[in-house]
Amino acid sequence: MKILRATHLGMCFGVRDAIQIALARAKTEPVTVLGELAHNPAVSETLRNNGVRIETDLARVATKTVIITAHGASQRAIEATRDAGHRVMEATCPLVQHAHRAIAMLVSAGYHPIIIGKKDHVEVRGMTGDLQTFDIVLNPEDVSLLDSHPRIGVVAQTTQPIGRVRFLVDLIERKFPDSKVRFMDTVCKPTKERQSAAEDLARRCDVVVVVGGANSNNTRELAETCFQFCPKVHRIERAGELRTEWFAGAETVGLTAGTSTPDEVIQEVENALNTFTRQKPNEHQEAA
Repeated sequence: MKILRATHLGMCFGVRDAIQIALARAKTEPVTVLGELAHNPAVSETLRNNGVRIETDLARVATKTVIITAHGASQRAIEATRDAGHRVMEATCPLVQHAHRAIAMLVSAGYHPIIIGKKDHVEVRGMTGDLQTFDIVLNPEDVSLLDSHPRIGVVAQTTQPIGRVRFLVDLIERKFPDSKVRFMDTVCKPTKERQSAAEDLARRCDVVVVVGGANSNNTRELAETCFQFCPKVHRIERAGELRTEWFAGAETVGLTAGTSTPDEVIQEVENALNTFTRQKPNEHQEAA
């Protein structure tokens, strides 16, 4: 059995930078991250082990300094944190900040904003928290419920698959032929790279293992993409979840991971897969 790694997988620069911001600040003073810095249990464990507190309820934060997660937050939420007496540090990914600026530019130009993304996701809440009116869509049914506006501006949650985004933009344009529809592509480059690499990997494999947090949207989307091209896809958080029966009869196993998955977790999974195949840990090939 051969193990193939996706050409692009694992933690992106935005998450790495956010972790370094939190760890560096924790060395100088008590600090709390408001929410999950990134949606991965291994990341949260590392932060806690290094003195970073994690709290979802602002009212329960006991430190002076509060860190905004890599997913970002609305200015309204940031100001509420300051009004509660806290000093705010932003660990927001620059590409999420770009999405916020794109929405603000569209609104200032008179466009009704539509966000392609998950309504309950922290990033989407941050993108919409300062808007007076907006719509959020994730599927054709959502598009069918939209009202008409003379100008419509469309952006996307940064971790949405670009194929889905383009499909929904096309539906919006066809639903409102008399409207001026402007799409600003805010899907981040790491997401595009990992989605494209996952598709290529899945086409070549009998089984694909996707590593990432259970709450990670981009990991979920990777698994869904892989499942379109490979009938056996298993999504896990850690190596201990692997089962030997998943790989019975498989000649090629693919490995990919979400943008908040640490390198060491990916390596642990690969080591376990190599144990299953009785290969040495370094005897893997990378997908071209």
